[in-house]
Amino acid sequence: MTVQANAQPIIIKRKKVIQGGGHHGGAWKVAYADFVTAMMAFFMLMWLLNATTEKQRKGIADYFSPTIPISRVSGGGDGSFGGDSVFSENTLPQNGTGASSQRPTEAREARGELGEDRAAEDEVFQSLEARLIGHGGESKLMDNDFQHIVTELTDEGLVIEVFASERSAIFESGTETPTQMLIDLTEWIAASTATVDNGIAINGHVPTQAIVVANNSTWQSSAARATQMRKLLEQFGVAPGRMQRVTGHADREPAVPNTMAVRNDRLEIILLRE
Repeated sequence: MTVQANAQPIIIKRKKVIQGGGHHGGAWKVAYADFVTAMMAFFMLMWLLNATTEKQRKGIADYFSPTIPISRVSGGGDGSFGGDSVFSENTLPQNGTGASSQRPTEAREARGELGEDRAAEDEVFQSLEARLIGHGGESKLMDNDFQHIVTELTDEGLVIEVFASERSAIFESGTETPTQMLIDLTEWIAASTATVDNGIAINGHVPTQAIVVANNSTWQSSAARATQMRKLLEQFGVAPGRMQRVTGHADREPAVPNTMAVRNDRLEIILLRE
């Protein structure tokens, strides 16, 4: 045998080197998914803050942090184990006393639990509105005088607007002295609203002055005319305690685009919601 025949074969091992560490088992995908989920929740939160009112946000917050009702008599009827009482006056939550439909909590109002009470109130307002529009019977007022009254049912309440026209004014020119037509209309409004005891707000509006002056008197004039309407209503039997607000808006809220138009000379008597 030769030396070459007895020599052992040479084995060369090539080690494969992986650079970059690979995908680390996919853990980065889980972290990225958590990040995307957190960002989505953040943007939804930003949208909710921008698209909801303060009361609605209060209702959402109360939903995620409920209180446990503890009643003086029973559970208060607010949940499955709330007991037999359906009146929230008998409910004593951990964070304070309860409320009723007359004095609702902000959470209940945000959840829209006062729909039945509002519907009943709307029905009363609509009946009163029909009486005002239909004149309700005989009156010393002329039919043309009733054309100076318009009504509107809003979120604030029933708005009764009395306005002037080119032919008929509601105040003597340049003064806060009511015309006979306004006095007669106010007497009719006072008699019509005697069927309810809602609070009353009065807003005064006047047209823009034709000449720009240093001392703008529209504020004083609108406030004085609103006060004059309050006195007339009280004179015709409306209880002074029902008056909640008397405001002069000057020429800032015109009824028609032309701010100098006579139509902007008007008064609003608002029967406020309870």
